[in-house]
Order: sequence, then C-alpha cells, then structure tokens
Amino acid sequence: MKLRVLRNSLRGRQIAGMVVGGLFGLLGAAFTIGIAVFPVAQARITVDLLTTVYAVWAAGWILAPIATGGGDDTLRPEHFALLPIRRRRLATGLLVASFVGVAALASLLAFAGLFVYGLRLGIGAALVGLVFTVLQLAFVVLLYRVVIAALGALLTSRKGKELGIILVALTGLSGVLVNYAINSVGPAIVSGQLPGFVNVMHVLPSGWGTVAVRAAGDGSWGTVGGLFAAMAAVLVVLVAAWGALLTRQVTTPSFRGASRTRVKSEGARVRRGLLPPTPVGAVARKELHTWWRDARRRVALLSTVLIGVVITIAPTLSGGKSFLLPYFGVAMVFFACLQAGNLYGMDGSALWHTLVVPGAERADVRGRQLAWLVLVAPLALVLTAVLPGALGHAGAYPWLFGLLPALLGAGAGMLMLQSVFLAFPLPDQRRGGSPWSSGGRPGCTRVLLMFAAMVLLIVGALPVLALCVAGQLADLPFLQWLGVPAGIATGLALAWWWGAIAQRRLATHGPELLATVGKER
Repeated sequence: MKLRVLRNSLRGRQIAGMVVGGLFGLLGAAFTIGIAVFPVAQARITVDLLTTVYAVWAAGWILAPIATGGGDDTLRPEHFALLPIRRRRLATGLLVASFVGVAALASLLAFAGLFVYGLRLGIGAALVGLVFTVLQLAFVVLLYRVVIAALGALLTSRKGKELGIILVALTGLSGVLVNYAINSVGPAIVSGQLPGFVNVMHVLPSGWGTVAVRAAGDGSWGTVGGLFAAMAAVLVVLVAAWGALLTRQVTTPSFRGASRTRVKSEGARVRRGLLPPTPVGAVARKELHTWWRDARRRVALLSTVLIGVVITIAPTLSGGKSFLLPYFGVAMVFFACLQAGNLYGMDGSALWHTLVVPGAERADVRGRQLAWLVLVAPLALVLTAVLPGALGHAGAYPWLFGLLPALLGAGAGMLMLQSVFLAFPLPDQRRGGSPWSSGGRPGCTRVLLMFAAMVLLIVGALPVLALCVAGQLADLPFLQWLGVPAGIATGLALAWWWGAIAQRRLATHGPELLATVGKER
C-alpha cells in the first residue's frame, strides 16, 4: 500500500528532495561503516566511537522531524480507523511499512556497520552484528514513532501546550550538545578522557548492538544473550506504547471544540487598538488568534526559531566563539518565515471562506503579512537593539538596522509566495493529526524548499549588504548607515511586490489552490 501511494503521489520536487536526502544519508552511513572497517590502535576506541555515532543516529530520527516539520506520514493511523484491526496488529503493520523509505534504507546501511565490525572479530560476532543490525533499525524507527506521537498528543491538548512547547524547545536546543560533541567529544573519546560519557553510550539501547558484537568477539555469549533479551523487551514495550498512542490518535480527536476564555475588556480594547478597524485588521486579528491556538503553527514557528538559536548561540554555550551571536535577532527573522510558509495548507479547506467573498484576496494576503510581522518584528527589534551593544559589537549596528527591515519585508512577502505557489495539503488535526504531520510529504523536500526561500531572502538583502561591504572596504561609516534607509525601502518594496504577486495568484488560481490544500481533509 505504501509503495502504491508513493508511486502515485511523488512529483518532481518530492523526488528531488528524496534524492538529496538519500545522498546525505548515504554519506552518513559511509562514515559510520568507515569507523567499523578501519582498525585502530586500541579496540575500545572503535566500540566507543560506534556507540556514540549510533546514539547520534537514534537522536537524528527524533530531531529531524522536529527541525523540518516533516516525517513519514504516507500511511496514517486515521486511514484505518474504520477497519476492524487490533491496535497491536495495526502498530506492527505500520511499523513494517515504516521500513520502506530512504531514511530507513540509509539507517540500515549505517547499522550494517555492526556486521562489518563483527567480520573483524569472527563469524560468530558477524552473525550477532547481522541480528542487531535489524534490531537497531527497528529500535530507532519505533522510538521515532513513539516520541513523535507522544509529543504530538501533548501539543494538541490545550492544557499541555505550555509543557509541550518547553519540551520541543529543550529538544531543539539539544543542537548545542551536538555542536559540542562535534568539536570536543570525538577527540576526547579517542584519547580516553571521557570514561563516564562512554559508559552512558554503552548503556543506552542504541549502543547495545556494538557492545554485543564486541562481547561475541571476546566469547562472552552470556552478555550477548542478555543484550538480545533486553533489546527484544524494549521493542515489545515500544510496540505496546505505540499501539496505545495509535488508539488514542484514532479514537480521540485532538480538537476539543471552542473553549470558554475570559478576556478582560481592557485587554481586548488594547488589542483592537493595535490593529486597524479594516478587513486587513480583521484578518490579522484572526491570524494572531490562529497562531496562538493552532499547535501545528506553534511547532512550525518554534522549530525554525530554534534553528537560529542553535546556529547563533550554540557555539558560544559549547565553549567556542560565534560571530553570529550579535545577529541573533536578524537570524530569527531569517528562519521564522521559512517553515511557516504553508499558511493555506495549514488552513486546509477553510480557504473557501475567502474565495466566496468577492475581492477578499487582498485583505487576506495583507492581513496574514501583518499578523506575521506583529508576531516576529517586536522581539527581533529588541534583540537587534540590545545584543550588539551588550556584547561589545557596536560596529554591527549599521548592518543589523539595515538587514532587519529588509528581511522583515522580504520574509512577509516570501511567506505568502510559498503559501500560494508551494502549498501542500496537511492532515486535519481535528481527526487526530499530529502537529508534525506533513501529509506524506518527505522532510527532505521541505528542506529544499527552505533553501530556495533562503536564496530569495538573501537576494532581498543584497542592496544592504552591498552598501555595508562597500562602506567597510572604503572605511566610510556613512555609507554603511545608508544601508538603513536602503533596508527599509527594500523591505517595503518586497513585502508589497511579493504580496501583490501572491494576491493575483490567489485571485486567479484560488479554486486550484483549494483543491490542492483540501486533499487531506
């Protein structure tokens, strides 16, 4: 069934994203197998490195869907809601289907390093490595399914949204640990300076395969049997947990209906005063409420902001130096528009409300742009004004105050261009959909779209960059400060121009867009 769905649904962009993702996966698998193949002076170094690398593979299965807002949703539990299938059988069937895909194939090749490592130790160790190759793959796939389903259930509950956002933030900030590991942990493992960390890697289920292969090479078959039994028990527990989560996802709608909220009249007057009493203001107000209440939008905005946090702050927290830290406000704007650029896909068939009102396209596009600016601009402006001075980088102010308005305007325009030209359907969360559900769209495709949006954003910032670079090279500060009005003008022009293109596209191809985003409803 999954192969048939993939064959009938994959198109050019999806195929390109899958190919690129597969190439990166093959590179990672080749690196892992290289560790297993090449001998080193001490046998424990190979074991320590492999257990650490396999822990990174397991973490990647969880972090990648959060970072890209994607995941494998080709077959969703809701598709089988009306069929008399027991939850364990459903969980097992979907688990088997999860092995069909580029990510699973790349992971299988990486875990085949256990078999390759076992060949160095003997036939028995090679057979143990072959068995644990399959078990390790099943473990990471099941772990991914359980964790994403659990976090999705938490975030779709309004009572748990605060805790869920904190958990997602902590998960995203684990990029700090990855950065630290790349810079420090690898050399320290080789030199034997981290015995405690290595012991933790050995104890984690992701490292049991490597430890079992080494034990088989040493003739410790009791250890091999114990690790095999422990891994089998972990898989049984994960299958049971996933079955319970599937039952909840299929039988319990995440939409709880309208909740009663107590709004103070003074606060309501303040919010009404911030937005114009026009159709554009009405759409912006509706969008602000939706950004706050929709778990999928919260996840989309938060996950991209976390990428900026990891890129700019992680090197500093892990003991390195980051010249990007003063630019955190600009980086937040840069990443905030990338993954949020599927607004009509998030709304789904509700788009028809706009299409049946004559001339409503302009108010809808401009209102959505205004709401996004209200969400992103204040925090970005505060960070841009405070961080450079606090960190002693006052010379960055001309660059920042020029880039910020340019990227805000370009981001507001890019948001709508993606929403009308690159829209794709998403599952209806009222039927139990997860905030990370991408409607079967491969996450690699989403990454490629984000890179394409990055290129256009950089093009929008080129006038400011040109003035700032010219002023820096010629040692003319006033030329750098000319980037500020240039950035304001560029931002306004791009927001208006790209918004107008999106408005015309919505007016001329609205029914086609509705048919596209309403497919999963």
